[in-house]
Amino acid sequence: SKQQAKINWFAVEAWEEALRLTNLTQWTKGTFINLERSLRLGDEMGGHLVSGHIDGLAEIIDQKSEGDAVRFFLQVPKRFIPFIVNKGSIALNGTSLTVNCVEEHIFDVLIIRHTLEMTTWRQAKIGDLVNLEIDQLARYVARL
Repeated sequence: SKQQAKINWFAVEAWEEALRLTNLTQWTKGTFINLERSLRLGDEMGGHLVSGHIDGLAEIIDQKSEGDAVRFFLQVPKRFIPFIVNKGSIALNGTSLTVNCVEEHIFDVLIIRHTLEMTTWRQAKIGDLVNLEIDQLARYVARL
């Protein structure tokens, strides 16, 4: 019906590994998430390859406004630090981002105004756990 066509929703089926590695258990009715169509061969790529294969969680421990942007500081388990480098790529909650600085098990990313407006980052706050996906190239380099 026309009424049902106006309702935006989708269903997911999550298995134990997804529940263990992601922030999915924190979702409640009305939780906003970032979704994007899959990249097709020949499409323009404006970031790095994001597969959606979540490695674990990062915690937002601080945030600072910088003009129209917000710098988020995140803490991760130490096992992820070898894969996170200054000016490297990382995906957080499905958003392709650039790491600015890494110190011990804390790193920061700067979210520009456009990204804040178009993603769930505008709602992010200190204490939130975000899904962390390590850059695929970093995974392969670590295997060499």
